[in-house]
Amino acid sequence: MVIGIAGGSGSGKTTLTNNICERFQDKISVLYQDNYYKARDGLSYEERAKLNYDHPDAFDTGLLTEHLKSLIAGKSIESPLYDYALHTRKNEKLLIEPSKIIIVEGILIFHDTELCDLFDIKIFVDTDADERLIRRILRDVTERGRDIVSVTEQYLNTVKPMHEQFVEPTRRKADIIVNGGQNQVAIDLIMQRINLS
Repeated sequence: MVIGIAGGSGSGKTTLTNNICERFQDKISVLYQDNYYKARDGLSYEERAKLNYDHPDAFDTGLLTEHLKSLIAGKSIESPLYDYALHTRKNEKLLIEPSKIIIVEGILIFHDTELCDLFDIKIFVDTDADERLIRRILRDVTERGRDIVSVTEQYLNTVKPMHEQFVEPTRRKADIIVNGGQNQVAIDLIMQRINLS
């Protein structure tokens, strides 16, 4: 079973993913769309910092789709890893083995039709914009080495407009819309659906 978990930045996608993983432990493989940001090694740090990371073109969706197809076919893959502080891919890769359940998580995983068609269950995590902004500020400052001014500017210049243009419309493709990543009723229903497969 392949589960797609989409939603805006800071909506609770990772929290929901972690909740599912805790229940099924070693039976799950997870692909994070954030690890598939395009490598921009040819650009300086300053140039990379100015890129729009919330547009569909920021991601190597072809590689993500190829890797997901390999996992579905029972083959292991080497996922890239992304360094948020440096705005580029890390040198090391993450070996991911195929499992009974595969989760793909990311803001724009429902945008690309070929990728979206691979999901058996499509979940959209819907969270209030103010709450998403606060979570993003806290995460980017504490975990990703950013300052509050750059996080706020990025949110106003790219995150918010790209959410409205590209992320929010994909909500219509979802089979299940979950209010936040810690909605226990929704989590229980998702678990039941997985157990039935």
